[in-house]
Amino acid sequence: MNLSFEDAIAAAEIVLRGEEAVIHHLRQTIGQSLATVLHILLPHSGQVVVSGMGKSGYIAQKIAATLTSTGTRAAYLHPAEAVHGDLGIYGEGDPTIILSKSGASEEVLRLIPLLKRFRSKIIAVTANGHSELARHADVTIDIGLQGESDPIGMVPTTSAVASLAVGDAIACALMRAKGFTRKDFAAIHPAGQIGRNLLLSVQDIMTPLEGVACLSGGETLREVVIVMTEKPLGGALILNKNRALTGLITDGDVRRALKIDKSIDKIFAKDIMTVDPRIVVSTVLLGEALEVMESQGSPVYVLPVVDGARQVVGLLRLHDAYRKFSSF
Repeated sequence: MNLSFEDAIAAAEIVLRGEEAVIHHLRQTIGQSLATVLHILLPHSGQVVVSGMGKSGYIAQKIAATLTSTGTRAAYLHPAEAVHGDLGIYGEGDPTIILSKSGASEEVLRLIPLLKRFRSKIIAVTANGHSELARHADVTIDIGLQGESDPIGMVPTTSAVASLAVGDAIACALMRAKGFTRKDFAAIHPAGQIGRNLLLSVQDIMTPLEGVACLSGGETLREVVIVMTEKPLGGALILNKNRALTGLITDGDVRRALKIDKSIDKIFAKDIMTVDPRIVVSTVLLGEALEVMESQGSPVYVLPVVDGARQVVGLLRLHDAYRKFSSF
Protein backbone atom coordinates (compact mmCIF):
# COMPACT_ATOMS: atom_id res chain seq x y z
CA MET A 1 0.00 0.00 0.00
CA ASN A 2 1.34 3.41 -0.96
CA LEU A 3 0.80 5.80 1.92
CA SER A 4 0.61 9.47 1.07
CA PHE A 5 0.89 11.66 4.14
CA GLU A 6 -0.20 14.62 2.04
CA ASP A 7 -3.44 12.86 1.08
CA ALA A 8 -4.02 11.73 4.66
CA ILE A 9 -3.53 15.24 6.00
CA ALA A 10 -5.80 16.61 3.28
CA ALA A 11 -8.51 14.16 4.39
CA ALA A 12 -8.15 15.35 7.97
CA GLU A 13 -8.48 18.98 6.86
CA ILE A 14 -11.63 18.16 4.89
CA VAL A 15 -13.20 16.66 8.04
CA LEU A 16 -12.38 19.75 10.05
CA ARG A 17 -13.76 22.06 7.37
CA GLY A 18 -16.95 20.01 7.20
CA GLU A 19 -17.39 20.11 10.95
CA GLU A 20 -16.68 23.84 11.00
CA ALA A 21 -19.32 24.40 8.32
CA VAL A 22 -22.05 22.48 10.14
CA ILE A 23 -21.34 24.40 13.37
CA HIS A 24 -21.59 27.65 11.42
CA HIS A 25 -24.94 26.51 10.00
CA LEU A 26 -26.24 25.71 13.48
CA ARG A 27 -25.24 29.14 14.73
CA GLN A 28 -27.39 30.69 12.03
CA THR A 29 -30.44 28.44 12.39
CA ILE A 30 -30.81 27.04 15.91
CA GLY A 31 -32.34 30.07 17.64
CA GLN A 32 -36.07 29.47 17.23
CA SER A 33 -35.88 25.72 17.81
CA LEU A 34 -33.74 26.23 20.88
CA ALA A 35 -36.24 28.71 22.29
CA THR A 36 -38.96 26.05 21.96
CA VAL A 37 -36.72 23.50 23.66
CA LEU A 38 -36.20 25.87 26.58
CA HIS A 39 -39.96 26.35 26.93
CA ILE A 40 -40.25 22.57 27.31
CA LEU A 41 -37.29 21.94 29.60
CA LEU A 42 -37.19 24.94 31.94
CA PRO A 43 -40.56 24.48 33.66
CA HIS A 44 -40.08 20.73 34.08
CA SER A 45 -39.13 19.68 37.60
CA GLY A 46 -38.25 16.09 36.74
CA GLN A 47 -35.43 14.77 34.61
CA VAL A 48 -34.56 14.94 30.94
CA VAL A 49 -34.05 11.62 29.14
CA VAL A 50 -31.54 11.54 26.27
CA SER A 51 -31.54 8.67 23.79
CA GLY A 52 -29.80 7.56 20.62
CA MET A 53 -28.64 4.41 18.89
CA GLY A 54 -25.11 3.51 17.82
CA LYS A 55 -22.72 6.48 17.63
CA SER A 56 -25.66 8.77 18.41
CA GLY A 57 -26.00 6.80 21.64
CA TYR A 58 -22.48 7.72 22.70
CA ILE A 59 -23.20 11.37 22.00
CA ALA A 60 -26.47 11.08 23.91
CA GLN A 61 -24.61 9.71 26.94
CA LYS A 62 -22.25 12.68 26.89
CA ILE A 63 -25.13 15.15 26.59
CA ALA A 64 -26.93 13.53 29.53
CA ALA A 65 -23.74 13.75 31.59
CA THR A 66 -23.25 17.42 30.66
CA LEU A 67 -26.82 18.29 31.60
CA THR A 68 -26.50 16.49 34.93
CA SER A 69 -23.25 18.25 35.79
CA THR A 70 -24.66 21.69 34.98
CA GLY A 71 -27.82 21.64 37.06
CA THR A 72 -30.34 19.78 34.89
CA ARG A 73 -31.15 16.23 36.00
CA ALA A 74 -30.78 13.87 33.07
CA ALA A 75 -30.39 10.19 32.22
CA TYR A 76 -29.39 8.21 29.16
CA LEU A 77 -31.84 5.65 27.73
CA HIS A 78 -30.63 2.96 25.35
CA PRO A 79 -33.42 2.58 22.76
CA ALA A 80 -33.12 -1.19 22.51
CA GLU A 81 -32.99 -1.70 26.27
CA ALA A 82 -35.92 0.62 26.90
CA VAL A 83 -38.54 -2.06 26.20
CA HIS A 84 -36.80 -4.49 28.54
CA GLY A 85 -37.43 -2.51 31.71
CA ASP A 86 -35.42 0.69 31.27
CA LEU A 87 -38.58 2.70 30.64
CA GLY A 88 -38.84 2.59 34.41
CA ILE A 89 -36.58 5.65 34.58
CA TYR A 90 -39.45 7.83 33.37
CA GLY A 91 -41.52 10.04 35.57
CA GLU A 92 -44.74 11.55 34.33
CA GLY A 93 -43.96 14.16 31.68
CA ASP A 94 -40.20 13.66 31.54
CA PRO A 95 -39.15 15.09 28.14
CA THR A 96 -36.91 13.12 25.78
CA ILE A 97 -34.10 14.34 23.54
CA ILE A 98 -33.66 11.81 20.73
CA LEU A 99 -30.58 11.86 18.51
CA SER A 100 -30.85 10.16 15.12
CA LYS A 101 -28.99 11.26 12.01
CA SER A 102 -31.51 9.63 9.66
CA GLY A 103 -34.55 10.03 11.88
CA ALA A 104 -35.50 6.54 10.79
CA SER A 105 -33.65 4.19 13.16
CA GLU A 106 -36.01 1.34 13.93
CA GLU A 107 -35.06 1.13 17.61
CA VAL A 108 -35.72 4.85 18.02
CA LEU A 109 -39.02 4.88 16.19
CA ARG A 110 -40.33 2.03 18.36
CA LEU A 111 -39.91 4.32 21.35
CA ILE A 112 -42.27 7.03 20.13
CA PRO A 113 -45.67 5.46 20.97
CA LEU A 114 -44.26 4.26 24.30
CA LEU A 115 -43.06 7.75 25.21
CA LYS A 116 -46.48 9.18 24.49
CA ARG A 117 -47.82 7.06 27.35
CA PHE A 118 -45.55 8.97 29.72
CA ARG A 119 -46.67 12.30 28.22
CA SER A 120 -43.05 12.82 27.20
CA LYS A 121 -42.37 15.81 24.96
CA ILE A 122 -40.00 14.67 22.20
CA ILE A 123 -37.09 16.83 21.07
CA ALA A 124 -35.57 15.42 17.87
CA VAL A 125 -32.00 16.18 16.82
CA THR A 126 -31.62 14.90 13.29
CA ALA A 127 -30.18 15.54 9.84
CA ASN A 128 -33.56 14.80 8.24
CA GLY A 129 -36.21 17.32 9.14
CA HIS A 130 -38.77 15.40 7.09
CA SER A 131 -38.15 12.03 8.75
CA GLU A 132 -40.69 10.02 10.69
CA LEU A 133 -38.93 11.00 13.93
CA ALA A 134 -39.23 14.68 13.03
CA ARG A 135 -42.92 14.29 12.18
CA HIS A 136 -43.70 12.85 15.60
CA ALA A 137 -41.45 15.23 17.56
CA ASP A 138 -42.76 18.23 19.46
CA VAL A 139 -39.74 20.20 18.27
CA THR A 140 -37.02 19.30 15.78
CA ILE A 141 -33.49 20.67 15.60
CA ASP A 142 -32.28 19.98 12.07
CA ILE A 143 -28.47 19.91 12.13
CA GLY A 144 -28.39 20.83 8.44
CA LEU A 145 -26.02 18.05 7.47
CA GLN A 146 -25.03 17.98 3.80
CA GLY A 147 -23.04 14.78 4.20
CA GLU A 148 -20.33 13.24 6.34
CA SER A 149 -16.81 14.55 5.84
CA ASP A 150 -14.82 11.33 6.04
CA PRO A 151 -13.13 9.89 2.92
CA ILE A 152 -15.99 7.47 2.18
CA GLY A 153 -18.80 9.78 3.28
CA MET A 154 -20.32 7.31 5.72
CA VAL A 155 -18.55 7.58 9.07
CA PRO A 156 -20.42 9.65 11.73
CA THR A 157 -18.00 12.57 11.86
CA THR A 158 -19.73 15.81 10.99
CA SER A 159 -23.09 14.51 12.23
CA ALA A 160 -21.60 13.47 15.58
CA VAL A 161 -19.95 16.86 16.11
CA ALA A 162 -23.15 18.67 15.17
CA SER A 163 -25.27 16.58 17.56
CA LEU A 164 -22.78 17.10 20.36
CA ALA A 165 -22.76 20.83 19.71
CA VAL A 166 -26.55 20.94 19.92
CA GLY A 167 -26.41 19.17 23.28
CA ASP A 168 -23.82 21.62 24.58
CA ALA A 169 -25.92 24.53 23.33
CA ILE A 170 -29.00 23.22 25.16
CA ALA A 171 -27.03 22.65 28.37
CA CYS A 172 -25.43 26.09 28.31
CA ALA A 173 -28.70 27.83 27.49
CA LEU A 174 -30.28 26.10 30.50
CA MET A 175 -27.33 27.11 32.69
CA ARG A 176 -27.81 30.76 31.79
CA ALA A 177 -31.59 30.64 32.12
CA LYS A 178 -31.34 29.01 35.56
CA GLY A 179 -28.58 31.33 36.76
CA PHE A 180 -26.24 28.37 37.31
CA THR A 181 -23.04 29.69 38.92
CA ARG A 182 -19.51 28.53 39.67
CA LYS A 183 -20.65 27.97 43.24
CA ASP A 184 -23.40 25.66 41.98
CA PHE A 185 -20.88 23.86 39.79
CA ALA A 186 -18.53 23.38 42.75
CA ALA A 187 -21.33 21.92 44.86
CA ILE A 188 -21.75 18.99 42.46
CA HIS A 189 -18.05 18.61 41.57
CA PRO A 190 -16.43 18.35 45.01
CA ALA A 191 -13.76 15.84 43.98
CA GLY A 192 -10.79 16.04 41.65
CA GLN A 193 -9.01 19.16 40.46
CA ILE A 194 -12.26 20.88 39.51
CA GLY A 195 -13.49 20.58 43.08
CA ARG A 196 -10.16 21.76 44.50
CA ASN A 197 -10.10 24.77 42.19
CA LEU A 198 -13.62 25.87 43.09
CA LEU A 199 -13.84 24.98 46.78
CA LEU A 200 -10.37 25.55 48.19
CA SER A 201 -8.78 28.94 48.74
CA VAL A 202 -5.05 29.63 48.60
CA GLN A 203 -4.79 29.79 52.39
CA ASP A 204 -6.10 26.22 52.61
CA ILE A 205 -3.05 24.75 50.91
CA MET A 206 -0.26 27.33 51.03
CA THR A 207 2.79 26.86 53.24
CA PRO A 208 2.55 29.44 56.07
CA LEU A 209 5.34 31.96 56.43
CA GLU A 210 7.06 30.11 59.27
CA GLY A 211 7.66 27.18 56.94
CA VAL A 212 9.12 29.28 54.13
CA ALA A 213 12.73 30.34 53.54
CA CYS A 214 12.81 34.08 54.26
CA LEU A 215 15.74 36.42 53.58
CA SER A 216 16.55 40.11 53.80
CA GLY A 217 18.44 40.42 50.53
CA GLY A 218 21.89 40.91 52.01
CA GLU A 219 22.71 37.21 52.32
CA THR A 220 25.41 35.66 50.14
CA LEU A 221 24.55 33.00 47.62
CA ARG A 222 26.10 30.46 49.97
CA GLU A 223 23.70 31.52 52.73
CA VAL A 224 20.79 31.52 50.29
CA VAL A 225 21.51 27.91 49.35
CA ILE A 226 21.76 26.87 53.00
CA VAL A 227 18.43 28.50 53.96
CA MET A 228 16.62 27.14 50.89
CA THR A 229 17.98 23.67 51.62
CA GLU A 230 16.64 23.83 55.18
CA LYS A 231 13.19 24.77 53.86
CA PRO A 232 13.07 23.15 50.41
CA LEU A 233 9.96 24.61 48.80
CA GLY A 234 11.59 25.78 45.61
CA GLY A 235 11.60 29.44 46.56
CA ALA A 236 12.72 31.99 49.12
CA LEU A 237 10.94 35.23 50.00
CA ILE A 238 12.90 38.46 50.33
CA LEU A 239 11.20 40.59 52.98
CA ASN A 240 11.90 44.01 54.48
CA LYS A 241 11.63 44.72 58.20
CA ASN A 242 7.88 45.37 57.83
CA ARG A 243 7.37 41.91 56.33
CA ALA A 244 6.61 43.41 52.94
CA LEU A 245 7.77 41.52 49.88
CA THR A 246 10.74 43.00 48.06
CA GLY A 247 11.70 40.01 45.94
CA LEU A 248 11.60 36.28 45.25
CA ILE A 249 14.39 33.76 44.62
CA THR A 250 13.58 30.42 43.02
CA ASP A 251 15.63 27.27 42.61
CA GLY A 252 16.10 28.29 39.00
CA ASP A 253 17.57 31.62 40.06
CA VAL A 254 20.07 29.80 42.27
CA ARG A 255 21.12 27.40 39.50
CA ARG A 256 21.66 30.26 37.08
CA ALA A 257 23.66 32.19 39.68
CA LEU A 258 25.96 29.20 40.25
CA LYS A 259 26.99 29.44 36.60
CA ILE A 260 28.36 32.94 37.13
CA ASP A 261 32.16 33.04 37.17
CA LYS A 262 32.28 34.58 40.60
CA SER A 263 32.67 33.38 44.18
CA ILE A 264 29.37 32.38 45.77
CA ASP A 265 30.39 34.53 48.73
CA LYS A 266 30.44 37.60 46.51
CA ILE A 267 26.98 37.08 44.97
CA PHE A 268 24.11 38.35 47.10
CA ALA A 269 20.43 37.55 47.32
CA LYS A 270 19.43 41.01 46.13
CA ASP A 271 21.51 40.46 42.97
CA ILE A 272 19.60 37.38 41.81
CA MET A 273 16.08 37.94 43.13
CA THR A 274 13.06 38.82 40.99
CA VAL A 275 12.08 42.28 42.18
CA ASP A 276 8.43 42.28 41.10
CA PRO A 277 7.20 38.69 41.20
CA ARG A 278 3.61 37.61 40.67
CA ILE A 279 1.65 37.41 43.92
CA VAL A 280 -1.75 36.16 45.03
CA VAL A 281 -4.08 37.09 47.89
CA SER A 282 -4.62 34.31 50.41
CA THR A 283 -8.42 34.39 50.21
CA VAL A 284 -8.80 33.83 46.45
CA LEU A 285 -9.89 30.46 45.10
CA LEU A 286 -7.25 27.98 44.07
CA GLY A 287 -8.45 28.08 40.46
CA GLU A 288 -7.78 31.83 40.29
CA ALA A 289 -4.31 31.31 41.75
CA LEU A 290 -3.56 28.70 39.11
CA GLU A 291 -4.52 31.18 36.42
CA VAL A 292 -1.96 33.60 37.86
CA MET A 293 0.72 30.90 38.04
CA GLU A 294 0.12 29.59 34.52
CA SER A 295 -0.55 32.82 32.65
CA GLN A 296 1.72 35.42 31.05
CA GLY A 297 3.37 33.03 28.67
CA SER A 298 5.28 30.83 31.11
CA PRO A 299 4.31 29.14 34.38
CA VAL A 300 5.82 29.93 37.76
CA TYR A 301 6.19 27.12 40.26
CA VAL A 302 6.08 29.16 43.46
CA LEU A 303 3.88 32.15 44.25
CA PRO A 304 4.18 34.53 47.21
CA VAL A 305 0.92 34.83 49.14
CA VAL A 306 -0.21 38.07 50.77
CA ASP A 307 -3.15 39.04 52.95
CA GLY A 308 -5.55 41.91 52.41
CA ALA A 309 -3.02 44.38 53.81
CA ARG A 310 -0.40 43.11 51.34
CA GLN A 311 1.63 41.54 54.12
CA VAL A 312 3.30 38.26 53.12
CA VAL A 313 1.69 35.26 54.80
CA GLY A 314 3.05 32.28 52.92
CA LEU A 315 4.09 30.57 49.69
CA LEU A 316 2.00 28.56 47.23
CA ARG A 317 3.66 25.79 45.22
CA LEU A 318 2.27 24.58 41.90
CA HIS A 319 2.97 21.04 43.13
CA ASP A 320 0.60 21.54 46.07
CA ALA A 321 -2.09 23.04 43.84
CA TYR A 322 -2.07 19.88 41.72
CA ARG A 323 -1.24 17.30 44.33
CA LYS A 324 -2.90 13.96 43.72
CA PHE A 325 -4.50 13.41 47.10
CA SER A 326 -6.69 15.80 49.01
CA SER A 327 -9.25 15.80 51.77
CA PHE A 328 -12.10 15.25 49.27
